[in-house]
Amino acid sequence: MCLFCDIVEGKIPSTKVYENDKVLCFRDINPVAPTHVLVVPKKHFDNIIDVSSKEDGALYLDACAKAVSEVAKIEGLGTGFRVINNCGEDGGQTVMHLHFHVIGGVKLTEKMI
Repeated sequence: MCLFCDIVEGKIPSTKVYENDKVLCFRDINPVAPTHVLVVPKKHFDNIIDVSSKEDGALYLDACAKAVSEVAKIEGLGTGFRVINNCGEDGGQTVMHLHFHVIGGVKLTEKMI
């Protein structure tokens, strides 16, 4: 089982920001900005390539996109934010479960990722 699957199943606690039937959004334990929320599909997909190859992948990607919007509203990020997805080890992915970082709450620079 993976770390994010355990968080989704409630085996590991998290600080929930938003949840629906397909997605769980919770605060990153090592934030890089005042708002740093992870958007995680409740179904396990290794990465964005994996999700795009699955029959129900589009449903989960759509749910993630809508959840990003909800997180932005909840967190008051109306003036802007960044969404990051790392894919594979060379892309900086450390937890091999598809997820998106929603980062904001400060003015972000081009060099800040």
